Amino acid sequence: MFHTTDFRKGLNIEIEGKPYIILQSTHTNPGKGSAFVKIRIKNLETGSVLERTFKSGVDTGVVAPDLEEREMEYMYSDPDGFNFMDQESYETVHVLTEFVGDAKNYLQEGIKLMVMYYKSRPISIGLPNFVNLRVEQTDPGLKGDTATGGLKKAVMDTGLQINVPLFIKEGEVLKIDTRNAEYVERVKDK
Repeated sequence: MFHTTDFRKGLNIEIEGKPYIILQSTHTNPGKGSAFVKIRIKNLETGSVLERTFKSGVDTGVVAPDLEEREMEYMYSDPDGFNFMDQESYETVHVLTEFVGDAKNYLQEGIKLMVMYYKSRPISIGLPNFVNLRVEQTDPGLKGDTATGGLKKAVMDTGLQINVPLFIKEGEVLKIDTRNAEYVERVKDK
């Protein structure tokens, strides 16, 4: 059982049978009245964000969730969701589309990532910080139009749309930051 002094950003907790991660924790000690801790939490199953307030020094009723992370390899998608292979047992695991969310834009066959389980049920996936994606479609850049450091739209092979510099051409492989969906650099062909 957690006390209010244990609350910090990144801590996984369970409240009323639901798994959350703490996004922000603030301890307040007003001049009058008792101290309290306010936390912003994100539901790990639905992604909804809410705020809760706890009186400082009182039993919170918050416990550690039954979470487990396993390394998986992405194999393929189907109409209901996405299929991964467990790297230890080699069994196939199916994760529903609702639990994958926007991460689907970074999934390519063979990519290794972490799948989070809550009570032995897959609920979310954790992507690597960077992935390499091929440019499927983009407008040609205008020659000499580099003074402003302009950007143009590009559609990657997974369907992800990002802004890229004007010199990027179709077919090039780019390193993309999965945390903010931004172009990092071109990847050299081997």
